[in-house]
Amino acid sequence: AVLGKSESASKKFDLGDAEKVEVPSGSVEKEREFTYVVTLNDLDEANARRSSIFSLFSPPSREIDSEVREAVDEQVKRWVEEGRAELIPGVLFIDETHLMDIELFAFMNRAMESEMAPIIILASNRGVSRIRGTDIVSPHGIPLDLLDRLLIITTEPYTRDEIRKIIEIRAQESGIVLSEEAKEMLTKLGEENSMRYATQLLAPAFEYAKLRGSSQVELEDVKRASEVFVDVSQSSEYLKKWEERMIKG
Repeated sequence: AVLGKSESASKKFDLGDAEKVEVPSGSVEKEREFTYVVTLNDLDEANARRSSIFSLFSPPSREIDSEVREAVDEQVKRWVEEGRAELIPGVLFIDETHLMDIELFAFMNRAMESEMAPIIILASNRGVSRIRGTDIVSPHGIPLDLLDRLLIITTEPYTRDEIRKIIEIRAQESGIVLSEEAKEMLTKLGEENSMRYATQLLAPAFEYAKLRGSSQVELEDVKRASEVFVDVSQSSEYLKKWEERMIKG
């Protein structure tokens, strides 16, 4: 490239000794960089369809062969090493982990060793229970060898202030206006019974308020809803009281 002043832009009495050059002709070449966001599953599906001659007759979603997964993993590793791709780990959240059996735990234990493994979050409300598919008893129903590889986060019961704050947030998200007395009643129910029971009473209490022609939930609406809809402990007491009249399976 030659730097200088264009001949067409030079003036008769222009001072300076800048070199005069011709304006380049032709099209201007531009370099563009495209960024695509794809998942490993997208690459697996694409490679599976391309590698099989029966892909036209197979359903859109099918089991991916291990050979295809390994080939995709190697390809992604090369792209990352060459600087052509960036690997962003995803998050896999598994609730009710104690429902998984020993085969699933074995597969997960092996999958966690892969460099492509996502961030795995397991949640369970079980204490010491039996691992499904075995007679082994373990904390949370999770094998000890897998449990030893996890970072365990303990939880504690909600305080009264936390229960009140959660109820306020849930009411705001649902577009429900609560009076101070209604908030106190729901907070008390959440503290004595359960957090879920208190938040689930928001909807029926709001319906009772609308029946009164009011847009705000009052104390009487919460009381009426709690009398009609009971929590787990009250339901258990009711079953024990009338157990003899119930049909036993």
